Amino acid sequence: MDRRDFLISIAAAGAATLGGCHDGPPPLPPGELLATSFDLGHRLHSADLTPPSETRRLPVLVVGAGIAGLAAGWKLAGAGFADFLLVELENEAGGNSRAGRNPVSAYPWGAHYLPLPGRGALAVRELLAELGVLQGDPRAARPVYDERFLCATPQERLYRNGRWQEGLLPQNGVAAAERRQYQRFAELVEGFRQRRDAGGRPAFALPMALSSRSPDLLALDRVTMRDWLLAQGLDSPRLNWYVNYACRDDYGTGSAAVSAWAGLHYFACRDGEAQNASGETVLTAPDGNAWLARGMLRSISERVGDRLLTGALVFRVTGGDNPGGPLAVDVWLSAEQRTLRLLAEQLIWAAPLFLVPHVFAGREALKAVARDFSYAPWLVANLTLSRFPDDRAGAPPAWDNVLYEAAGLGYVVATHQRLRRWPGATVLTYYRPLDELTPQQGRAALRDTSREVWAEQILAELERPHANLRQLTTRLDVFRHGHAMVRPLPGLIWGEARRRFAADGERLRFAHADVSGFSLFEEAQYRGVLAAERTLRRLGLRFRSSLA
Repeated sequence: MDRRDFLISIAAAGAATLGGCHDGPPPLPPGELLATSFDLGHRLHSADLTPPSETRRLPVLVVGAGIAGLAAGWKLAGAGFADFLLVELENEAGGNSRAGRNPVSAYPWGAHYLPLPGRGALAVRELLAELGVLQGDPRAARPVYDERFLCATPQERLYRNGRWQEGLLPQNGVAAAERRQYQRFAELVEGFRQRRDAGGRPAFALPMALSSRSPDLLALDRVTMRDWLLAQGLDSPRLNWYVNYACRDDYGTGSAAVSAWAGLHYFACRDGEAQNASGETVLTAPDGNAWLARGMLRSISERVGDRLLTGALVFRVTGGDNPGGPLAVDVWLSAEQRTLRLLAEQLIWAAPLFLVPHVFAGREALKAVARDFSYAPWLVANLTLSRFPDDRAGAPPAWDNVLYEAAGLGYVVATHQRLRRWPGATVLTYYRPLDELTPQQGRAALRDTSREVWAEQILAELERPHANLRQLTTRLDVFRHGHAMVRPLPGLIWGEARRRFAADGERLRFAHADVSGFSLFEEAQYRGVLAAERTLRRLGLRFRSSLA
């Protein structure tokens, strides 16, 4: 769907919701139109925030309580350090891993799975061991995982040409020439997976900081994934659809815009194994990745007490330029309608980098490179159904259900982990990156389009494989992510802008997944733990590293 078709579809959906014909579809189900704190966040552009009414001094301040900020707090608390504060704009921690719940099930509002972590992602394994999901030694080559979190089979399926098939790479009706391209692509990916440089580093690693710096690999960051495929003679329409889907799924941006380094990283970086699951298995729960965020927050609280301040808008950061001088961080407390000034000896910025130009005073060079980061807008919807809808022919219902050449990415099933066959009511979580628009147009569409119009589009799309979906949907809630994730466009991952934010400052360090150039749980957690360990070293405290 191009931009013109998108705008036409918005208009058509709006007209459909206004129609009163008795022969038309049933009324739309009730629901809410939700979002991140648009209004509070937009106060960054206003001048009506009051001067500080109180000043506090503290050794360590962490701004942002998404996965990176929680990981920083988790590592600080795990090292026995208690004198820090986590401040968060939203009313709850978790960032893109937040979730909702209704009488039917919990369900995600964003990130919804974690692939089995490889041995390089030691911090992830340590967290999973602490939560009891990884059983035994987190450094083991093939750990055992709690069966309740291993995604139940079938894991994924694709709807194409009126039928479901197992797996996401199109199979039915694919000619031999295209299948040879499938094989060629698989061989190229496997070659990258097996490759090691002179220092033993893999071509593509998780976390990405452990990846090889071989010049030919870094050169992949200067071309798009689509152009790289075509340069290899891989012009199969179905293979290109599959790769484009993968880029949209992980990066919110299609293969014609995503860096080839990022696109190949998606396919070649995973090396997790388990004794009781295949390497392709993912860890998931009804609420997506919210259980991981809750686990880190609970760990912090149990070790050092409550360290989270929510509803707190950081709108100005000053100072830190003089040796020995703290950074002054002004925070608007929305519930109290007042400003609190925090004087931090060490600041971990774990909020998105697009906020830097709006918040930091001075630091013009840093603000300039922050503007090199582009962000993908997303739409997520949760549909509550009285029962699982009737299916078209083919493969049975799976956890991840993808529609070929659809505007959205399909849906995941919140109740899939229940080990019995579709027990009545369920919740389907639908994902749609607005990559057919520019990011600015996408954010405008999220701001200006009603829930009813989005709901009509979503129902019409999902009625393709499920004819009675509309009749079974009892509620449809829509969540808007204006800046859901950074877009790994060519030149970002191995460019100067990202390197500037990855550096260790004397008093300031950045810890968001943006610092890796793309948004994955493993990257966000790594950046948070790395910033915490650097901070502990600055404070002269001893700890056991989670990164080696």
